[in-house]
Amino acid sequence: MTADKYLRPEVIRQVARLDLRAKFIVEGFLTGLHSSPFQGFSVEFSEHRKYNPGDDLKSLDWNVYAKTGKYFVKKFRAETNMTGHLVMDLSKSMDWNGPAEARRAGVKIDWAALGAADETLTKFDYAVCLAAALGYLMIYQQDPVGLVAFDEKLTTVIPPKSKRSQLGTILSVLANLKPVGKTNIPDSLFQLASMMKGKSLVMLFTDLLPTTDDWKAEADAVLRSLYRLRYSGHEVIVFHILDVLESKFPLAGLVDFQDVESSDHKEIDAQGIAEDYRTFVAEFRNYYKTECAGANVDYVPMDTSVGFDKALLDYLILRQRRFG
Repeated sequence: MTADKYLRPEVIRQVARLDLRAKFIVEGFLTGLHSSPFQGFSVEFSEHRKYNPGDDLKSLDWNVYAKTGKYFVKKFRAETNMTGHLVMDLSKSMDWNGPAEARRAGVKIDWAALGAADETLTKFDYAVCLAAALGYLMIYQQDPVGLVAFDEKLTTVIPPKSKRSQLGTILSVLANLKPVGKTNIPDSLFQLASMMKGKSLVMLFTDLLPTTDDWKAEADAVLRSLYRLRYSGHEVIVFHILDVLESKFPLAGLVDFQDVESSDHKEIDAQGIAEDYRTFVAEFRNYYKTECAGANVDYVPMDTSVGFDKALLDYLILRQRRFG
């Protein structure tokens, strides 16, 4: 099996240990990076930047020039270090695997329209794998990285460190986190903002699902907490993770829908609401995309069928643009 296969969620779910999942994802990503149009990021990742007129010629790295034919200078530690915080949403709604649940319930699914394996990961497992891979990447880069988890308030806080042992600590805690019930994203992010010192990168992993019909009011409350982080000088990436069924809704027939955070049930003709539902998801995502762009927050919409390389590349692009 080639390394880039491990960028696929349906393959990663077959690997039990989180440390191996993180390693395979990152190694698969870097393998692809070296042979892609984004090859330059592999050089940036290796603590270099392009030579600019006026740079000290003594800082040129001739080994890199010999390999690439381009001039790069070695970065100083002060230029490259970036503090990261992996922020995990412990909402019960994250603990859901749509294809698996639909198959167990005998729900009709247009698998061709889905364009994904019939078994992926739960949203939470997907977020954990992505956070583990990003933590692995940052420690490899010698960047300090910490971990935060929250329900209605912060429940886990691991301060950022760049030591190799930090990765083991983060992976151990990530592997034992469980989605618990209701969460409060705005209060938790305000709490986090009051704790952080210095400029950091906050990486939020969440499905952002509203709990009331007034989803815009809930979204605005979340956005205010993101603005607070930006006002304090922090960079922010929101990884908005939906289940592949939530994202594409390829269902047909009568479906018994249950609220994952309550015991409410409702039987609905899935085909009859499909168009309205997809319109809502597009509006929901576009609202966050537009508002985040206005605040210079990176918004990355994903679903559980998307390869992990998309998120890792978005991270490296942000790092190169704002910290490189």
